[in-house]
Amino acid sequence: MEPVIEVGGLTARADGALLLDGVDLTVRACGVTALVGPSGSGKTTLALALLGEAAPGVRLRGSVRVAGVDVVGDEGPTGAARDVRGRVVSYMPQHPAHALNPARRIGSVLTELARLHRPDGSGGNDGSGDSGGTGRTGGAGGGRSATGREHATGALRAAGLPDDPGFRRRFPHQFSGGQRQRVALAQVLACGPSVLVLDEPSTGLDTVARLRLADRLTRLAADGYALLLLSHDHDLVRAVAARTVTLDRGRVTAAGPTPEVLPAPAAPPPPVAATAPVRPPGTVLEARGLTAWLHAGRRGEVLRDVAVRVPEGGCTAVVGPSGSGKTVLARCLAGLHERHRGHLAFRGEPLPVLRRRTARQIRGVQYVWQEVRGSFDDRRTVLEQVARTAVRLRGLTPREAEQQTRAVWERLGLSSEHTARHAASLSGGELQRAALSRALLAKPDVLICDEITTALDSVSTELVTAEITRLREESDTAVLWIGHDLALVERLADDLVVLDSGGVVDSGDSRTVLGTPRSETTRLLLRSRHLGTAGPAALEPAPPGVQRKEHLQP
Repeated sequence: MEPVIEVGGLTARADGALLLDGVDLTVRACGVTALVGPSGSGKTTLALALLGEAAPGVRLRGSVRVAGVDVVGDEGPTGAARDVRGRVVSYMPQHPAHALNPARRIGSVLTELARLHRPDGSGGNDGSGDSGGTGRTGGAGGGRSATGREHATGALRAAGLPDDPGFRRRFPHQFSGGQRQRVALAQVLACGPSVLVLDEPSTGLDTVARLRLADRLTRLAADGYALLLLSHDHDLVRAVAARTVTLDRGRVTAAGPTPEVLPAPAAPPPPVAATAPVRPPGTVLEARGLTAWLHAGRRGEVLRDVAVRVPEGGCTAVVGPSGSGKTVLARCLAGLHERHRGHLAFRGEPLPVLRRRTARQIRGVQYVWQEVRGSFDDRRTVLEQVARTAVRLRGLTPREAEQQTRAVWERLGLSSEHTARHAASLSGGELQRAALSRALLAKPDVLICDEITTALDSVSTELVTAEITRLREESDTAVLWIGHDLALVERLADDLVVLDSGGVVDSGDSRTVLGTPRSETTRLLLRSRHLGTAGPAALEPAPPGVQRKEHLQP
């Protein structure tokens, strides 16, 4: 079968750094090729080059051909690249916030993409506006509008999302991180491409959604798509990819059948019985009776009577399906989500919304979220922005703050080379660690971590967890850990809260909750945690009386 992507001798440079160094890559139709490697190895730079694109300041040289069209040559991207974007090859970025328009309903965007890029589209707006795909069908353009909506509906179904009018009328902010990831996938599919480039598509997905994603990717490949999968999730790669290419510091270091490049890991040793560390009795952060909603008038309830407690030096984890309310809980505690009622307390004192917090409360409660790209200013270096936290919240001089920033960066695996770079030239994993270091420089009493390892390879994840463990042991820093990686939760958390549809369905000591789960939600998350071994039984219908559904925010 002829290759649909051919890359030869591709190089990329930015800020004096060599991001890609003579990369060769071939991707064929009707299959999945995986691209793996450490954070900052050049995976996203290579993915963008397939569209004839590059981040600001990045210079491309070499050869990239997609479906027989030269999109990159010796002088960089070619004029022909615009003819293949969307129509032939579509790219889904790692963080869906980069791809979703916050001011438009998803239905109208999907319909418009289908009309613009598919051969049977009208190539223009038919006047349906932001109706979510429910605009006029009369007149000369009616048939083309209907066709666009049909493609949009099919894209939603293929991405594993509902296709009803109410769902299509939602805005991106009305979805959880995992749901936004699938909406971004639907946007890619709506264009009708033959090549899909998916950058970390399992980011933000719970174990059940991740298992379904693996099945979805396999079906897309069987339908004739060529897929290039960029991922740190080696279990996902082993489950779906026939061929794997490894990048390291911009160079291809391995390529071949996936079982040879990524052999199955050895079975983990049995857990060693250990006595839980004795924690001081003081509670640093607490929520009781927390109820939150999305819209004025208390409409769109997303949390209902939630209780969570984080003791000094302890780690409390919050898990649950995508859309269960985890991030809204974190944002309430961080003071960023104001539509809520209930009792929030920091060291026993009421904790108001962020704009009313004292400097002590702002410094004491630090929040690191999943999609950090938008929190960095491209006009200043990342180092300057991170160090400023210690200047503003702790009164350090700029020189002192920079010295402490470099020390934290070194522990998190960021080199001195990163200090002079801007956000656009850093990978998602590098930016994630920079955002963590920004919060750590405040010397907080409690650190709220919302899916902070999803963009990281295994080595970087170990550095992050080691730093958090050090903080807990040496500074009694409390941690609220939100994540889908149950193995990591088992390692880090003393206590565990399981959310589903905005309510607590399980809580208690983490070993007890995971060892003897009381709720069907927890049991389902546990059954589907291992790709390739869970099998269809993991998603069998729930027992009578237990409802399973897509967990969607109102």
